[in-house]
Amino acid sequence: MIYGIGTDICDVRRIQASLARHGERFAQKILSEAELATWRERSERWPERGVRYLATRFSAKEAFSKAIGLGLRMPMTWRLCEVGKLPSGQPTIVLHGELKTWFEAKSLSAHISVTDETDYAASFCVVELIGKNGL
Repeated sequence: MIYGIGTDICDVRRIQASLARHGERFAQKILSEAELATWRERSERWPERGVRYLATRFSAKEAFSKAIGLGLRMPMTWRLCEVGKLPSGQPTIVLHGELKTWFEAKSLSAHISVTDETDYAASFCVVELIGKNGL
């Protein structure tokens, strides 16, 4: 059973401007430790790729926060929500701390899709209720 759906579109230029204004501090606010390491790697090799990576993560976390119905209110925080990658390359939501506990207590499962093209990054998230009350 669908618990919630969220979508987000992010202007990559806005992310670039925030990085220019606040530097790495902006990325540290949005990204988990694992994401931050990937962002640094990508930014080092090709700065534009780093900006796109940050924009897709920003967008995915916004979409997820909408799908769970919390927005950016506790226990949902930028750093407790991580966008990981399965061996196939498929993006996946990885949760930490209070957010993970809250999500699991509600018997939820998340599916995320991310994309970027020139000036925009977009994400779509479906959250399902699983177990005895869901599927």
